[in-house]
Amino acid sequence: MAQTAMTVRMDNQQKAQFDKLCEQFGMSANTAINIFVKAVIRSKSIPFSIQAKNEEEDEVTAKAKAAFKQLRAKAERGETPELTLDEINEEIREVGGVI
Repeated sequence: MAQTAMTVRMDNQQKAQFDKLCEQFGMSANTAINIFVKAVIRSKSIPFSIQAKNEEEDEVTAKAKAAFKQLRAKAERGETPELTLDEINEEIREVGGVI
């Protein structure tokens, strides 16, 4: 089978780490890349999960965690007011949570 060359650009430190790991696996970086390519072709998919970071969700989660920590701290100090379920839901909405 005829072969072709492919150039891959990456960070120098990542390349060094990759080469070191490949050496520990007993193969060259070229062999590792070829294994990856064959796995993609065989499965017709990337052989691991790829997900984009949802920044909006992260912001909502961070706000909700902060609100939870504040309420927990109040509870530990005995400063917990008696709230109805509607009042609790309203506080969650105020910090950007979804109800």
